Amino acid sequence: MPPSHFAIPFATLDGTLGIDFGTSNSAVSWAQGSDAAQLIALEGEATTLPTVLFFDAETGKTHFGREALSMYLAGHDGRLMRSLKSLLGSPLLMERTSINHQLVSFQDIIGLFLAELVKRASDQLGGLPKKLVLGRPVHFVDGDTQRDALAQRMLLEVAEKLGFEDISFQLEPIAAALDYERRLSEERTVLVVDVGGGTSDFTVVQLGPKRMLQTQRQSDIRATTGVHIGGTDYDKQLSLAELMPLLGYKHTGPDGREVPSRPFIDLSTWHLIHWQQSPKAIRDALALRSNYSHLQLHERLMTVLREQLGHGLAHSVEQAKIACSNGASHQALDLGLVEPGLSAQMSVGALAEHLQGLLAQVVACAQDCVQVAGLKASQIDALYLTGGSSALQPFQQALREAFPEAELVSGDLFGGVASGLAYGP
Repeated sequence: MPPSHFAIPFATLDGTLGIDFGTSNSAVSWAQGSDAAQLIALEGEATTLPTVLFFDAETGKTHFGREALSMYLAGHDGRLMRSLKSLLGSPLLMERTSINHQLVSFQDIIGLFLAELVKRASDQLGGLPKKLVLGRPVHFVDGDTQRDALAQRMLLEVAEKLGFEDISFQLEPIAAALDYERRLSEERTVLVVDVGGGTSDFTVVQLGPKRMLQTQRQSDIRATTGVHIGGTDYDKQLSLAELMPLLGYKHTGPDGREVPSRPFIDLSTWHLIHWQQSPKAIRDALALRSNYSHLQLHERLMTVLREQLGHGLAHSVEQAKIACSNGASHQALDLGLVEPGLSAQMSVGALAEHLQGLLAQVVACAQDCVQVAGLKASQIDALYLTGGSSALQPFQQALREAFPEAELVSGDLFGGVASGLAYGP
């Protein structure tokens, strides 16, 4: 259970620790002086740790990353939490939730996860530097500067409890640009495309080997834009389109009205799924029986809620999305735990169809960034992709259409931002 203070003993190390605390995945790097940043192994040999916690009700232990998700999917009794970054800037972050019969704030749960990242980094490095650079999206919260500042302040408070003496923030797309720059042999005008689990951020920046030697780089940054749309939004949209109709979403009842949408929206939203596992939510869902014309759909919904299958369904959607993004034309979703023989299928075509509206908003944000920089699409030499959701095939196709003359370069999708953070703000 999260203690009230997360401080971890420090050894004297030079350099900077960079932490990319992501909605879906997190990474940590370390750099000294002019040396290249070193990504740190966080789970076995993996240099990323899924931003997932599982609180085991049987042992009282807390598990992280892939291990946490595996334990939950294996049926261990407990509470799974992920996408916590989405709560930054929200009043909900200071609310308390029950974890193994204790009330804990969501901010302390974020602190627990960051403390684990730092501990694993310390174990690998044999100590920690006192300087920390945290990544942040261009906008934690769209269109609300006060809540956006609150989100950064909340993250700063967590980092201060860890014991770091020198803490700063760097925009995530700028960090990715600093990582990409080390591979260039000539100057280029680059649009950095950073699409993570919760946000899509863009930066137009001048990069090159000569510029890399400069200590002040602010003049090289031509423009930054961002929108609060990312991989978890894609998962939500795909779940609502492909899975939730099998449970009654958009189903018309005997009175000619649709079944209330609240349980389906929550079941499709990673950080809200647990609310649909409460006794009250189950009672409310049971009362929806009369809203259904086909009671089999209602029975499936009740099975998902009673058996706490929500996270498993969301995970299946996410994995099908990833498989289609990696070249599979179709990916089956086995829903046998909901009902024997029940299944659904995801396809590349379905991704393009269901995500068209969201992808259009993201690409429009990229185009806005170029316009704010005072440039035309034809003046962009390269699009540098980072963030796991930038691998989405329909998204890359939309980018090619918007910037037909630019080279599309895929960086380290999960480690590029963390590496760039270690080079400092």
